[in-house]
Amino acid sequence: MRAWLAIAAGLLIGAGVAWWFSRDEAGHGDQRREARQKAAAVDTRPSLYRWRDDAGVLQVTEQPPKGRHYERIDRDTPAGVRVSGDGVDTQE
Repeated sequence: MRAWLAIAAGLLIGAGVAWWFSRDEAGHGDQRREARQKAAAVDTRPSLYRWRDDAGVLQVTEQPPKGRHYERIDRDTPAGVRVSGDGVDTQE
């Protein structure tokens, strides 16, 4: 009879410890959830990858290269018009 009592107590203590470590602390659960959502949103955007091959030629591909440094580029452009420059009119 004592063996069953020890097994039941062990299961209850194990469940309590599992609950304790899996719970969110006050205020931190929302921050963690937002961080996971942002990370998922970044990873699901269509992207291109810019990198240089052994000859130094710029490559742009849909899959990231293995074992090389690359730059991730968003495939979707931002809405609106982007104007850049110094504002000087060069036409005569």
